[in-house]
Amino acid sequence: MPRPRPEAALGALERDGLLRREGEAYRTTRRWQSAMARASLRLLGGDAPPDDLRAPIASALLELYGDALGDEELVARIAVLCPIEAAELAPRPRRAV
Repeated sequence: MPRPRPEAALGALERDGLLRREGEAYRTTRRWQSAMARASLRLLGGDAPPDDLRAPIASALLELYGDALGDEELVARIAVLCPIEAAELAPRPRRAV
């Protein structure tokens, strides 16, 4: 079975309303942010390092997709979402109001 391509994972996440394009970058949607908040709460106090986003991302994807994704698809989406989520969590300069 061929490995899912990152482009296919990005497209699926965008179609499913979890990512949106902003210029050349992908940003997470409120739907995804809500799933991540619930996943983080579920995992609070667990053994995963706090800077490792893979566990909450996997938990959020499993909440949203259940067993509809195969292992390869799940891994591909986690790999695609890790850098996007890390960028979302990074501090940004605020715009003047």
